[in-house]
Amino acid sequence: MAYLCSHLLSTCSFTPKPQIPVQLSPSAACIRSFHQYRLLHIKAMQDDKVSTSTPCDESKVRVPHVLTVAGSDSGAGAGVQADIKACAARGVYCSTVITAVTAQNTVGVQGVNIVPVDFVAEQLRSVLSDMPPNVVKTGMLPSTGIVKTLCQSLKEFPVQALVVDPVMVSTSGHMLAGPSILDSFREELLPMADIVTPNLKEASALLGGVPLETIADMRFAAKAIHDIGPRNVLVKGGDLPASLDAVDVFYDGNDFYELRSSRIMTPNTHGTGCTLASTVAAELAKGSQMLSAVKVAKRYVEAALSYSKNITIGGGCQGPMDHLLKLKSTVQRRPFDPSDLFLYAVTDSRMNKKWGRSIVDAVKAAIEGGATIIQLREKEVETSDFLESAKACLKICRVHGVPLLINDRIDVALASDADGVHIGQSDMPAQVARALLGPDKIIGVSCKTPEQAKQAWRNGADYIGSGGVYPTNTKENNKTIGLDGLKTVCLSSKLPVVAIGGIGISNAQAVMGLGVPNLKGVAVVSTLFDRECVSTETRKLLEVLKESTKIAN
Repeated sequence: MAYLCSHLLSTCSFTPKPQIPVQLSPSAACIRSFHQYRLLHIKAMQDDKVSTSTPCDESKVRVPHVLTVAGSDSGAGAGVQADIKACAARGVYCSTVITAVTAQNTVGVQGVNIVPVDFVAEQLRSVLSDMPPNVVKTGMLPSTGIVKTLCQSLKEFPVQALVVDPVMVSTSGHMLAGPSILDSFREELLPMADIVTPNLKEASALLGGVPLETIADMRFAAKAIHDIGPRNVLVKGGDLPASLDAVDVFYDGNDFYELRSSRIMTPNTHGTGCTLASTVAAELAKGSQMLSAVKVAKRYVEAALSYSKNITIGGGCQGPMDHLLKLKSTVQRRPFDPSDLFLYAVTDSRMNKKWGRSIVDAVKAAIEGGATIIQLREKEVETSDFLESAKACLKICRVHGVPLLINDRIDVALASDADGVHIGQSDMPAQVARALLGPDKIIGVSCKTPEQAKQAWRNGADYIGSGGVYPTNTKENNKTIGLDGLKTVCLSSKLPVVAIGGIGISNAQAVMGLGVPNLKGVAVVSTLFDRECVSTETRKLLEVLKESTKIAN
């Protein structure tokens, strides 16, 4: 084997790609934080159009890439094995740097063999110099030398984001990092992190052993850890005593967010922390904002736990999760973007019938005119016809990259594989809809009051529709809330908002001119579909909305 390795190394014509110097201004010595240095470095590379491609690089497809720096789990439930599976489930490439090799199974950890620091450094240079990742995610860092080596490597090869999962204790309770690591974490690693994701035991250890037993304690811990230097903190409360829900606390330096989900009763929880952090990293690599990435990751872990309830692998009490087998691939589905709400077209079968066109023709015309999202709202058709229409409309929407939502009907959304649903206050609760649809579908909820908007956030909605802003004939007994009511709902909500009810070309500018950042667009029905030419009316409204946005800004 030694001869073979030597022969291969001597015969392969591998030459590391040279590092192209990048001029930074101001100089790195004048920059006070690693984050500033990293952003300037990346911007300089983009401005100078630095390219490390070789003549044989013919593909132009950019694949989101996460590098995980963590330990290997022989049972494949946690560590780099969990990271690879989670990234694959999210449609992201995952490379690895192994920091330790563990002997573990569903019973516990039987042994740990730490990789020498020099070889960890060699792995880091191999990956970072040739195939730079978008995001680096850390797991088990079992020595201060490895922590220091990683930090130095990230200063030499900056990446877009660093996700730190401060692994110290395995799910089964075995120590994976000694106390000497804590100082290195606090002094060197955490100040470089974009997010750190400790569980209660890890958060307590980072803060010197302070007990954490309530949500108030979790908020305290998130703030205290943020003061160490990371940009964002997610304190995971899966082990919170006497909590019926799985509650995590996210803190971005300004606001606290309590992220709740149903507690899944299953022994197959090995690797939940690794999976959550690597999913956050995967979503960041795809371009998601931090809070959105955290919410998607939490939903994904909840779904994986739910799918894993009844699988049996091994004889111990800490089984692995099912990352891939039963989870539908969503690699090709574009994630929800609040800007999709800008021109929100809601169909109406009566209006389309009046003008002699099919729902498919109506949707196609709206998209041609510039609609950014489509909702099929069909109250007067049979389920079978509705389903066929949804499938036909979905084909059109997919071609143009426009999300398709189904009004009320979870069954039709599931059967057609639409991008999501919009539900009202009298429909299925958003929390139940989320459990049925999974973590990746879009869920919108109609809200008239701040209380309803806050509940929609807690229940896992992605956006809210607020109104009716003006009187409308498309919905019976619709109570209007006016512009003041719309503004109140927007200011009370952490979610993006689309205004609904009686909005048209004549008043869209007044709506979009309210000056609230999370008001992202208007939803319209008759303005588009109770007209002879849907595409023409859509273009007119689009121009008004664009002009309104310029004025508001």
